[in-house]
Amino acid sequence: MTTFWVLAPLMVLAALGLLFAKKAVHAALCLAVVMIGLAVMYALQEAPFLFAVQIIVYTGAIMMLFLFVLMLIGVDRADSLVETIKGQRLAAAVVGVLFAVTMSVAVGQVVVSTTVGLEEANAGGNVEGLAALLFTRYVVAFEFTAALMITAVLGAMVLAHRERLRPRRTQADLQRQRMREYAQTGRHPGNPPTPGVFARHNGVDVPALLPDGTPVEESVPESIRQRGQARTDVDAGAAQRRAREIERGDREDEDA
Repeated sequence: MTTFWVLAPLMVLAALGLLFAKKAVHAALCLAVVMIGLAVMYALQEAPFLFAVQIIVYTGAIMMLFLFVLMLIGVDRADSLVETIKGQRLAAAVVGVLFAVTMSVAVGQVVVSTTVGLEEANAGGNVEGLAALLFTRYVVAFEFTAALMITAVLGAMVLAHRERLRPRRTQADLQRQRMREYAQTGRHPGNPPTPGVFARHNGVDVPALLPDGTPVEESVPESIRQRGQARTDVDAGAAQRRAREIERGDREDEDA
């Protein structure tokens, strides 16, 4: 009971952080806290199998994979603000309130009343008792749940699939495009500098500087620029001083 009253406020705060976090990575971390707390609740209810599944499958695999994908590819802020279905926020708020009331009643009944039947349910072992319930009394619901999850996976694959409308460009095509841009706009056909070059900073959010001190915004990854996290307080004066030093050294070499 003490563990419940310690973990419950933390899980509620993490759930609120999941709702109000401005960055998707922070929301994913809050969701991981909620999942770990739920796993501990399973352990308190003498359900070691569900505890292990919650930690290994959901928190350790799915949640971490989701978090790593967000950290690698980022999220476009413009896409996240578009409301594709009218009234979805109001409907989500109503459903959220109903779910909160239902969960409050269920948790209140569990806390107030004494839990009975755990010893009888786990008489032959927790895993054996859970398997007996799933494949006897609740086998129809279990099969419907499995079919629903398979349908959801197929739907996600269909929605994420993109039909290629034009052939994929080869390296030769990309090189010809670079040379065409160089002839039309004067853009250098070589690879752009990496973030932090001449900026006296090795962060990926710091744009590189040209020898004259001009920031190269294209050197910062697209996902960071879309989220508005690119730093602009780079030391342009340092790059200019470095450029003058290089120029002075070249002149001294020519004079020598």
